[in-house]
Amino acid sequence: MDEEILLSDLEGEEGTTTNANEEDDKVQAQPLTKDTIKEGLSFLCRTGDRLGHAFIKLNLQHKKLNDIATISGYIHIRLLDLSNNYLNDLSPLASLKHLLWLKVDKNDVVSFQGQPFAELIYLQRLSMAANQLNDVNGLVGPALESLNLKGNNIQQLHSFQTGCFGSLLSLELRGNRLETTDGLNLPNLQRLYLAENMIKHLEGLDKLESLTILHLRDNKLETLDGLSSNMKCLRYLNVRGNLITEGKALQSIGLVAKSLQALVLSENPLVATSDYRFSVLTLLPHLKRLDKEPVSPEERSENQMRIRELEEEEAPEP
Repeated sequence: MDEEILLSDLEGEEGTTTNANEEDDKVQAQPLTKDTIKEGLSFLCRTGDRLGHAFIKLNLQHKKLNDIATISGYIHIRLLDLSNNYLNDLSPLASLKHLLWLKVDKNDVVSFQGQPFAELIYLQRLSMAANQLNDVNGLVGPALESLNLKGNNIQQLHSFQTGCFGSLLSLELRGNRLETTDGLNLPNLQRLYLAENMIKHLEGLDKLESLTILHLRDNKLETLDGLSSNMKCLRYLNVRGNLITEGKALQSIGLVAKSLQALVLSENPLVATSDYRFSVLTLLPHLKRLDKEPVSPEERSENQMRIRELEEEEAPEP
């Protein structure tokens, strides 16, 4: 069976919320057994050596697990979901050399130090949302393309360097404790999600040369200073729910005017000012959508006419 289909299938599954009786559940936390593994196995595929077949997908969501030592013998697993358990030690995964996709959302992992990720050289997608991570020190992912660390306590981005994450295309850090974007050196990154942090300044974005999506909703930005002309691929920018109050705070957006197609500025004080759309479209004449409204050909023509009129009014007398 095609591995891309399997990845899509598993990635579409949504984890459910933690049980209301969480403390009672922890009292009943238990180690993984072979019977539990058998219940969660699916997708029979040819093994990596092409000499036999094995189940490669394992779903262990909501099993109240606090120990997964037994999993180390199941070396053919490629797709693994451990969400909604009580795990803090993932070292038994070191023997799963063929692992491609790993989801460990809503567990108790506090650090990547001492975890087995250096052994998982084929891992392409990792999701560790809603754990207790303060940083990403110790995490390496030479083949990692998608990383989801939503809802942790990460405060800085300096560990995200191209030497450790050269293949990374999508990075999700929504709902952490970031105050700046400084520290990212990921020239291949295409999608960056930083909503629901405490970001006050845009810094260090000049190295994100392949970025197409930048999501910064619900932060504390007062200006878009920090956008870079090196961001030649940026098509979508969301800064909804920030603190941008005046048009001059948008001046730096002109640096990405040639590529930007969609901009979301709603729920900023600026939106309530007169001529809001006109001032934005003056900076971004090629924009296709502003907030939820597409830019119509009529609006674009009217905007260009108003710009010409203003230029004529400001032109010096001959």
